Amino acid sequence: MALIVQKFGGTSVGSVERIQNVANRVIAEIQQGNQVVVVVSAMGKTTDELVSLAKQISVSPSKREMDMLMATGEQMTISLLCMALKEKGYEAVSLTGWQAGIQTEAIHGNARIEHIQTERVQGLLNEGRIVVVAGFQGITADKEITTLGRGGSDTTAVALAAALQADKCDIYTDVTGVFTTDPRYVKTARKLQSISYDEMLELANLGAGVLHPRAVELAKNYHVSLEVRSSMELERGTIVEEEASMEQNLIVRGIAFEDNVSRVTVVGMEDQLHTLPTIFTTLAKHQINVDIIIQSIISSGEPSISFSVKTDDLQKTVDVLSQYADTLGYERIEHESGLAKVSIVGSGMVSNPGVAADMFEVLAGEKVEVKMVSTSEIKISTVVNQAEMVRAVEVLHQAFQLDAEMAGAK
Repeated sequence: MALIVQKFGGTSVGSVERIQNVANRVIAEIQQGNQVVVVVSAMGKTTDELVSLAKQISVSPSKREMDMLMATGEQMTISLLCMALKEKGYEAVSLTGWQAGIQTEAIHGNARIEHIQTERVQGLLNEGRIVVVAGFQGITADKEITTLGRGGSDTTAVALAAALQADKCDIYTDVTGVFTTDPRYVKTARKLQSISYDEMLELANLGAGVLHPRAVELAKNYHVSLEVRSSMELERGTIVEEEASMEQNLIVRGIAFEDNVSRVTVVGMEDQLHTLPTIFTTLAKHQINVDIIIQSIISSGEPSISFSVKTDDLQKTVDVLSQYADTLGYERIEHESGLAKVSIVGSGMVSNPGVAADMFEVLAGEKVEVKMVSTSEIKISTVVNQAEMVRAVEVLHQAFQLDAEMAGAK
């Protein structure tokens, strides 16, 4: 008998019909002789609807009360799924995050899991029940309800799998696995049979929405076997593991991209040594996430620092820098919007020099201007004009032999 944790996202439980389908997927696992813990998200657009309700009452609602409100979405799903399972003749019990023993740090809206007390869940499993847990939520040591932020249900599932020492964690979603890039934009994208934790973590951090980075990080740290699968299609998905066992001939395994990127340049810093850390410390204190960073001396001889932020944070970034202009000691701020980030990812880059040169040559051949660059051992990110984003992804996908027809020809 194996212990399986299954996670179903909002799309997978978006209607009564889909909840019935999820119940059937759970039962199929039970019929294999396995114990099952199910983690679910709120139905469809429920979370968005709850946020909208709050905004109608308050422009800036209390974070504590938002957590109280947001936690109700998953509670609807767990109760409905248990009803469906019971109607089909299976004993199931629903648990909120706190009933399942999920304890978090005392931060509202984006808490991290600190500990899981597994006694209750394990006891119910031992009684032969299916345990259905609300994702995305937990409780503090002071009994305050918290939520885990975007992708929190993925994190709940992997954390439970780790704490329960489950044999496997299946992440069911509206796609059939992890693709070489987003198939909605690149028709020749294909599903990978396997991918390493490190590659998946990079792709998730770079904008691939299949798995949340925190969930992948947990899986890697606790050696949780993950499979990304479709909740609607009866086919195998993509295994996320320590070392990808298939397709080792590919240097680049995937391409991620995201739009609505802006570049901010701080020009003419008086005291470069002390201004650099102060700039990023100041932005961090205002919860502004900075991505690619480039330091340079421009033609006039003035030292400058450029960095990228999400366009939604651009005005806030400029306002914060302007507010602390006297402290930071710079001459002016320049910024540019309408940009996008395109990244190639692959563990094969470690032992294959020249990948960056190939990437830049391909983009230059298509006259795609590269405005910023960031690299790590297994990824290269470039900032380009947003209008050229999809074309850049398409040509890189083909150049690094990720196209479906190329893979099939090998």
